[in-house]
Formats: sequence, structure tokens, C-alpha cells
Amino acid sequence: MHANPTRTADGRVWLVTGTASGFGRAIAEAALAAGDTVIATARRPKALADLAEAHPDRLVPVALDVTDPAQVSRVVADAVLWYGRIDVLVNNAGRGHVGAVEETTDAELRTLMDLHFFGPANLVRAVLPHMRANGSGAIVQLSSMGGRMSFPGVGAYSATKHALEGLSEALAAEVRPHGIDVLVVEPGAFRTGLNGTGHSQSAPLDAYAATVGPFRTAFPDAAGTQPGDPAKAAAAILAALAAETVPFRLVLGNDAADAIGAELKAQQAEFTEWEPVARGTDFG
Repeated sequence: MHANPTRTADGRVWLVTGTASGFGRAIAEAALAAGDTVIATARRPKALADLAEAHPDRLVPVALDVTDPAQVSRVVADAVLWYGRIDVLVNNAGRGHVGAVEETTDAELRTLMDLHFFGPANLVRAVLPHMRANGSGAIVQLSSMGGRMSFPGVGAYSATKHALEGLSEALAAEVRPHGIDVLVVEPGAFRTGLNGTGHSQSAPLDAYAATVGPFRTAFPDAAGTQPGDPAKAAAAILAALAAETVPFRLVLGNDAADAIGAELKAQQAEFTEWEPVARGTDFG
């Protein structure tokens, strides 16, 4: 606990990134409905004016580009100065990208990694000393079904989410003794801005017209018709955080459940087929 917080917080103190729309906004709304206090960050915090007006004492809009380490440090320091603690960090800021691996430029890949991996890693490092001092806290990492599997056209996006999940799996074991939970959320297609203005595309090569081409049009065309309800996703995340044993991974959506379930079966089958080879490579 910080010595002299300058503000009083109702309930838990949440720091949520990417709250202008989609999951971030839904999670902020769910936390507010639960009686908690939310530091809601966005690149354009004006998008949160209505929420801030409705909850002037419990929602603080803050400008944050998660790829800017100086801004990350400042926002976390301000949060601790104000409330003395951060109880829940939600790394949600993100966007989609479509392109075959060969089509994806180094700049496109690095930009995505900054947003989905280095930004969240930086926020985690910034909040952990405070969570450890309090002996409690939760870190929610918004991944994707693409964090557990991949398919043509989403190699770069999936790579960033796989990286986030690998980091988070080690993190969860490291911080559990300090009373801190880590929850990785793996949604399928939800009605957020990801498919519309919240995505970019690499310049196409004819060679991938058959494998990536259909997804190039299907992805943006799905905007507004995705089956997943962000409000239900937010409720599921709050329920998981309240569970006696917080799960490490939370799959959300029938499409994600189908795809991840099939992927796990395929991995098990392949492992079983090649297990004798694995076991035949030691000395002796």
C-alpha cells in the first residue's frame, strides 16, 4: 500500500488498456457495474467521455500508447500515487493484421510485437513491484484463439499472441507465491472493432491468393456480425477472476472452443505417433 494515496478508491482498482471500444470498454463497464474503480486508458481518451461522466468518481480516462515505455511508467506511477495500489491490470490494447508470412514486412511484424508483446511486458514489469508489496493482484492478458493455434493469413498476429502466452505461463508460476493471479483470455470472433478499422493488411502476393485470399475479404466483411458478445466475455472474465482457483487460460466463444479443442486433439495424435522417435534420441 502506498503511504498516502491522494484519492479514495471504491472496490478494486483496475488499470485497463485499449478501453475506447471492444473488450476494453466492456471490461471497464463490467468493473464499474461491480462497484470498482477503473483507470481506463486509450490513445484517445475522449472516447471515454460518456463513461467518465456517468461515473465521475470511479472512472478516470487516461491517455496511453502502450508502445511508449515512458508513458507506461508515468501512467502506473500516477495510478499508485492516486490510489496506492493497482489490483487488476488488463492488457487489452491491440489490433488485427492479415497477411501471409512472406507478405508481412519486418516493420509490420515489429509494430505488432510492440503493441501485443513488448507493451504488455512493460506494463507487467511496472505494476508487479506494487502488487508484490500488497501481496495480491491479478494480471489479465487478452490473447486470442490465435494464441494457441494459427492458420493462413494470421501468422504475424498469432506470433505476437503465442509470445504473450509463453511469457505469461512463466509469469504465472513466478508470481503465484506473491498472491498474484495471471489469466490469459483466448477469445474467438467477438463483435469488437478488430475486424473493421482495427486491423491492417500486408500487400498481397499472387502466390497466396488461394490460401490467404479468401480470409483477406472474409475478415473485414465479418465486422458487425461476429457471434461473440463482448459484454458476456467481460462477465466471464470477472467470474474467472472471482473463482476459488483462477484458471490460467480462459477460452471464450463457440468458434474458439471448437478450434482449440480440435487443435489439442491433433497435437495429441501427432505427439503419440512420433513419441517413439522422441524417446529414441538419448545416449545409451
